[in-house]
Amino acid sequence: MENNIQQFKHRIMKGKTVIITGASTGIGRAMATLFIEKGSNVVMNSLHKEKLEATYNDLGRPKNAIYMAGNVGDKQVGQKIVDLAIDKFGRVDVLINNAGVFAPKPFLEVTNDDLDFFWTTNLKGTYFMTQAAIPQMLKQGNGSVINIGTVLVDHAIAGFPATAPLTSKGAIHALTRQLAAEFGKSNIKINTIAPGIIRSPLQGKMGVEDADSLAGLHLLNRIGEAKEVAEAAYYLATADFVTGETFNVAGGHTIGHAI
Repeated sequence: MENNIQQFKHRIMKGKTVIITGASTGIGRAMATLFIEKGSNVVMNSLHKEKLEATYNDLGRPKNAIYMAGNVGDKQVGQKIVDLAIDKFGRVDVLINNAGVFAPKPFLEVTNDDLDFFWTTNLKGTYFMTQAAIPQMLKQGNGSVINIGTVLVDHAIAGFPATAPLTSKGAIHALTRQLAAEFGKSNIKINTIAPGIIRSPLQGKMGVEDADSLAGLHLLNRIGEAKEVAEAAYYLATADFVTGETFNVAGGHTIGHAI
């Protein structure tokens, strides 16, 4: 029975068009890999063209994928990405707002530039990309938007001061629920994935040399893998009766503590 369900989900995503931002490394790359393998048409975006092109080449230059570099915090970039998807593949079925930045900084040291940096990429990027994609989904009569938040919105850690990025991610959680309400009757599903500590280049950028040392934050006593977040995104992309939800992929991070 389970195999039949998986085969059905594989069939319904084959030929569908998926836009993934932040697709050159980490979670975004894992998502692009999975959807490409499942036969979806994938439009990959990342800020840096060189890294994006290198990832595309590493994936074997798949015929069912294209890429466009650009900062999604710029509203015009989001529209160009959607236009490319429609021009190349004729539709937009799934948008995954994965592009994001995250770094700790004590609250009293946060500057205006810090806030602009996090809010532009995280919130504005998600907001503008979704604004660009939804009109096409309305024409089609269906669609799915998957945002990437964080479990830290609901489970703060005293030793990890990160108010600047967390406020931008918290806004994404709120945006998800409101958009789910606004577009539910149009059969457009809007959900958030909230990862825990996931093995990715982001950990190194934040100064965490050994990501596995954070395993104790999760009840499963391990950190997550990027592929596990990609699998959650694939589920949400195929789920027709799930909207407005925050889907934790965090090994029990928000549920309890190990002692």
